[in-house]
Amino acid sequence: MPERDTTISSARTSKIRAVGVIPARWGATRFPGKLLADLHGSPVIAHTCRRAAEATRLDELLVATDDQRIAEAADAAGLRWVMTSPDCASGTDRVAEAAGALKDCDVVVNIQGDEPLIAPGTIDALVSAFDAPGVAIATMKTHLRSLEELSSPHVVKVVCDERGDALYFSRFPIPFSRNSRVDLGHGPGLGFKHVGLYAYRRPVLLELAATPPSPLERAEGLEQLRFMDAGHRIRVLYTAEESVGVDTEDDLDQIRGMLS
Repeated sequence: MPERDTTISSARTSKIRAVGVIPARWGATRFPGKLLADLHGSPVIAHTCRRAAEATRLDELLVATDDQRIAEAADAAGLRWVMTSPDCASGTDRVAEAAGALKDCDVVVNIQGDEPLIAPGTIDALVSAFDAPGVAIATMKTHLRSLEELSSPHVVKVVCDERGDALYFSRFPIPFSRNSRVDLGHGPGLGFKHVGLYAYRRPVLLELAATPPSPLERAEGLEQLRFMDAGHRIRVLYTAEESVGVDTEDDLDQIRGMLS
């Protein structure tokens, strides 16, 4: 099946050429085939693509997959797609494989395929971080909303320095509140949680994909710690927009209700 050229021509808003890559594999552990699950008449991946295509700072958007069924769904939605290896260990590796073939690209944005409610403005803000020449990697954070999120190992916490660069990411509640106060000094809420949207300068992404996991990454199960162990700063921007990912059937039902 031929690929379609779907360059976003209206996005030429800066000298930075940014390409959004949506890693899309079939074999999700908890919900296999979730990207093709029906969401108001279209597959989940199509909703994600439509939302991401509204970002004005992306020059191009493509789906990187390992499954012909997902490729056909992307094609039906008018999106360019590339076939990647089924042996990619992570979404980052899949994005890096796709980025390796891109010839005209400064910044690569890793957009999760299972987030059909992703805010286009959040993608634009992330790309805008690279208007500063010293930024090599950027990601997002938002406020923790509950004590349950603060204590949950499934919610990744982040602390940053005054420039907005990450100091550490952890599944453990950080920073420690010595006075046992709920408010950890960041204004409203309990601190910050990581929002898993990343962007990289292309050479940095290719370097990181070739770097083996670090001890901290293996301990926490967080690949961003590999980036920091390799000596890269991660710029962390705040967003009030919080997307909802599809990890289970219940998540999908929740999103159906939100869209209704």
